[in-house]
Amino acid sequence: MLYYTLIFLLIALLAGALGLFGIAGIAMTIARVLFVIFLIVFIVSLLQRGKR
Repeated sequence: MLYYTLIFLLIALLAGALGLFGIAGIAMTIARVLFVIFLIVFIVSLLQRGKR
């Protein structure tokens, strides 16, 4: 999931550099949502591992 976050972040940076700000905004939003989901899953897995 972190892989997809980095891909969308790269798309956002490239689109922003080319002046495609609508696409850059959408890609940045997707990257942000995926990163938050990744963090939640990561923290839950750490908590589950700590209980064992």
